[in-house]
Amino acid sequence: MSEAVGTGAGRTGSAGDGTGGTDGGVLVIGLGSPDRGDDAVGREVAHAVAALGLAGVAVSEHEDPTDLIELWSGAAAVVVVDAVRSGAQPGSVAVLETGAAGGRLPQSAWSEAGRGGTHAFGLAAAVELSRALGRLPALLWVVGVEAAGFEHGAPLSPRVAAAVPEAAGTVVGLLGLRPEAVGSRGGGTDVSR
Repeated sequence: MSEAVGTGAGRTGSAGDGTGGTDGGVLVIGLGSPDRGDDAVGREVAHAVAALGLAGVAVSEHEDPTDLIELWSGAAAVVVVDAVRSGAQPGSVAVLETGAAGGRLPQSAWSEAGRGGTHAFGLAAAVELSRALGRLPALLWVVGVEAAGFEHGAPLSPRVAAAVPEAAGTVVGLLGLRPEAVGSRGGGTDVSR
């Protein structure tokens, strides 16, 4: 289930209404389950990005990658944030770049490249199906935060929770934005769960 967590001024579409797309804008998707420990990190990063109130950036939470094609259709640039398990130190942040003009993303790209995402198969499949349908955004980045555990009912582990600001900064950097250049941080942003 997709849920919009906030908007910046100038947002043109609704990322969480099931219709997908942001009318050529920018979309940040926090992928993960809110009740499985570090799997919630994508959602937490989405909340951190939404709190910045970035103009023209739609932010959404999503638990399952199967509907990503509809969600990102029409967006010019998308950042998906997800928990990964690659053997790196918990809280480490990694980035994988692709997009409509990029090379084909093999099913194993996120996991066998040392970046084992909790939704790796579904995410890679969504990317390539979007490419085949001509619905892949021109720019697509996956930001992975190395997880420590995925226990049901557990909160984020301390090292992963501490990595949320860094991952949010990575998202902002990928979009070519500077948080200090953004206007009032509280104006117009509605962050809801």
